[in-house]
Amino acid sequence: MSSNFDQLSPDAQPLGTARDFVDEFIGVLKKQRAMQHFSRQELTLLAEYMDCFGVGRNSTVIHEGDDGDFLAILVTGAAQIVKTREGGATVVRKLKPGELFGEMSMIDGERRVANCITSEPSDFAVLTHQKLNDMLADHPRLGNKFLLMLLSLTAARLRQALHVEPSQQNKVIPCI
Repeated sequence: MSSNFDQLSPDAQPLGTARDFVDEFIGVLKKQRAMQHFSRQELTLLAEYMDCFGVGRNSTVIHEGDDGDFLAILVTGAAQIVKTREGGATVVRKLKPGELFGEMSMIDGERRVANCITSEPSDFAVLTHQKLNDMLADHPRLGNKFLLMLLSLTAARLRQALHVEPSQQNKVIPCI
């Protein structure tokens, strides 16, 4: 299946670049701890590299197992990251406006590890791997700052995923 955001969901509507919605884009990003070190000027420049799409409720915008070459930021609406397993599906995380997802596959080119499904009509700003490379070439300081933010965000998520409850601290966990 294609990795282009607008081809993943049949009802995805192109809305233009994030620059066309720069005030709303900056407003939701500045609420995110990971983005607080970016200036308004840097976020405005970042917006030029991102395309926006609108999708309806219950749209799957990332499919588990698909190739991935983009990350997305939820600008409006709500969505869930859902992992399928034998016997059903588990909501891994509920997304709020300003939250970023899909970064692992955009960086390493590996398959998606979960689905992202909207729970209400939503708008997304999308950064492709190619646009990230363009940003790194055109504005290396901004591109590197963005990559360091992604690294920090990924490390925080890994720490959260590996968090061991205090009652489990002394329990031996076999490594396979």
